[in-house]
Amino acid sequence: MPLLVNGQRIDLAWNPGDMIRAHPHLEEKAKLLRSQPAQIVEPKGLLYVQQREFAVTTPSDGSVSILGSDDATTCHIIVLRHTGSGATCLTHCDGSDTEAEVSLIMSAVKSFSDTTGCGRLEVHLVGGFNDDRQLSQKLTNQLLRAFDLQLDDVHLVTFCVTELNDREEKDTHFPIIYGIAVNVKTAEIFPATFPEKGPDEDLRSAHVLTGAALTNIYDAKMEQLHIGPYFWRPFPHVDFWLEQDDQQILQNLSTSPLAEPPHFVSHIRATLTFLKAHPFPAHSLFPDRKPRIYKKNPEGLWEQVRSNKI
Repeated sequence: MPLLVNGQRIDLAWNPGDMIRAHPHLEEKAKLLRSQPAQIVEPKGLLYVQQREFAVTTPSDGSVSILGSDDATTCHIIVLRHTGSGATCLTHCDGSDTEAEVSLIMSAVKSFSDTTGCGRLEVHLVGGFNDDRQLSQKLTNQLLRAFDLQLDDVHLVTFCVTELNDREEKDTHFPIIYGIAVNVKTAEIFPATFPEKGPDEDLRSAHVLTGAALTNIYDAKMEQLHIGPYFWRPFPHVDFWLEQDDQQILQNLSTSPLAEPPHFVSHIRATLTFLKAHPFPAHSLFPDRKPRIYKKNPEGLWEQVRSNKI
């Protein structure tokens, strides 16, 4: 079944400009979202989702009330929600395998929902900008096509991507919104930043940098965050990259060097340092081949419940 806007199937030949001309309410909603200042989301009750990760939960979750992700430049952040069950998924996509990733998150949300009963599947797309290489435009098109291929009707509700999320300053383009959060209980979506991106931020980033596929990190039934087990080969030329200056790292390890947030290089350096320290994660991180498991403690913060220590 198709991807729908106001009950009408979208035309996959449209660019974002065509889309908003045909459905002006999408532009109004994008304007409203862009006009909101980014809220600082504290760790209590938060499940932070990194690039190539996803998490799905429901309003009955006693541990997680907010799903969020940021640091998206050419990437897109997707919120998929079933209005009947309230099952909500957030993922941070970079175009690595878009069709498979959309199928994965659709299955995850449907596993918590009776799609034959009341309610419908709604999708919210945020991210990207008018980047020089048109990677954002390509990813927007991939996502629209992938959702249009699904067997279930999917209703496009928020469309704040690429040129709808673009600002220009001194002939350089930037995203307006770099991150969003969704309140699982109220379904509110808002621009957001996150002082804490853990647990295991460097480990999870290393998993992405070594070519990870999209990974589900949360067991909503157990209310547990599962990290790993992850395995990778020694990162090629890691010493070389660690010796490079900030500009070289920015130019070579970013899809959009001029638009990255200020902490991009320090984040990449920390990830490379982690990869150097753990060239064989099967030995140093996951000797028992079991995930690192976290639960929220009474203060609403993640606490490890398995004793594997880095």
